[in-house]
Amino acid sequence: MSIEIKMPALSPTMEEGTLAKWLVKEGDTVKAGDLMAEIETDKATMEFEAVDEGVVGKIVVAEGTDGVKVGTVIMLLDAEGEESAPVAKKPEPAPAKDAPKQVDAPVDRETSEPVSQDNPEIKQPAASQKAEPRAEGDRVKASPLARRMAAEKGVALSSLTGSGPNGRIVKADVEGAKADAAQPASATATQPSTTAPAVPAPAPVTPAQIPNIPHETTKLSNMRKTIARRLTESKQQVPHIYLTIDVRLDKLLRLRAELNDSLGARGVKLSVNDLMIKALAVALVQVPKCNVMYTPNELVTFKRADISVAVSTAEGLITPVITEADTASLSSISTRMKDLAARARDKKLKPEEFTGGTASISNMGMFGIKQFEAVINPPQGMILAVGAGEKRPYVIDDALGIATVMSATGSFDHRAIDGADGAELMQAFKALCENPLGMLA
Repeated sequence: MSIEIKMPALSPTMEEGTLAKWLVKEGDTVKAGDLMAEIETDKATMEFEAVDEGVVGKIVVAEGTDGVKVGTVIMLLDAEGEESAPVAKKPEPAPAKDAPKQVDAPVDRETSEPVSQDNPEIKQPAASQKAEPRAEGDRVKASPLARRMAAEKGVALSSLTGSGPNGRIVKADVEGAKADAAQPASATATQPSTTAPAVPAPAPVTPAQIPNIPHETTKLSNMRKTIARRLTESKQQVPHIYLTIDVRLDKLLRLRAELNDSLGARGVKLSVNDLMIKALAVALVQVPKCNVMYTPNELVTFKRADISVAVSTAEGLITPVITEADTASLSSISTRMKDLAARARDKKLKPEEFTGGTASISNMGMFGIKQFEAVINPPQGMILAVGAGEKRPYVIDDALGIATVMSATGSFDHRAIDGADGAELMQAFKALCENPLGMLA
């Protein structure tokens, strides 16, 4: 019997991908762990490994195919000695004259089940009843998204009944378990919804609306599509509050020069951004009310600061994460940041290297930008926008002088962080930058 190999979800935000290259061909024998394909996700190009062993019976999706939905069958894998059954297609009757065109029913991205066209929220019944999730050893079949959600919510996968193909546990099963545990069914209808109302998306630009001016068009990459979707959701659903503060950098720049003199023999050269990452991380631990994440029913406060750092690539921004930045040494932050940034530009990051941060930082000082307001990276609670350091008139010891000053703006999720708490964080960040030995203690 053939095993259906489906397009995997290789990152938490992946809904579709590009099958960039097949590393096997029909007739090849593969074992668990063998590389089978290169798949371009919304953030990186990743290698897809086999989890079963057998013979490649049929490659269903050709390499180079764009927009392959997660869960789509891309290959059939046979047990050794078996052959793939041909995929039979039912003959379609010739349409009658003037008959309306048949429109394909929309499909739920998570479960691949048809969705009612009258009400997109109601799925049409599948051909068979829900199956119990099969376990291979102790492993319960579940989608990567469902596993991540279950871990975050403390739901045991073994206690759930999967509604996906072959009893696979999907997102809806975990959400249902959370809702059932939180409140009885009889009370559900009487409690107000905590979900933000849907905001209609703007109508897409049609070719007829493009001005008749010489131009060229570039196909949107998966990364650019994801950036557009997530930032639109952030600005529509997250109430932003912005707080700006001026920071004197003279002591920090002197400390950086001294540290680089001592670290030169080890091949380490600290950037100003490395010190900004450290200062933000320490400030978040000092002001834990800003190191938070908002959920509809809970406010999550983190015990450490993992900082997502905005890195510009040819296709858009990506945010590799410096984990445990509050306790990491400056040399470690610098070394890791250089490695992550280089692999981000080559699209070689692993999903765990660009997801899971507790807050973000975006530095545009190297472009001479004095001050800007960054968009929050959901589901995080804040992002710090760092501008350029420049010589400015500044009051020093009650006298007007010249100092190197930088403007920094914090964007805060006002559902989770009050203005006074955000101001306290900005003050803590300023104090650490102006007396930088405090972040090394």
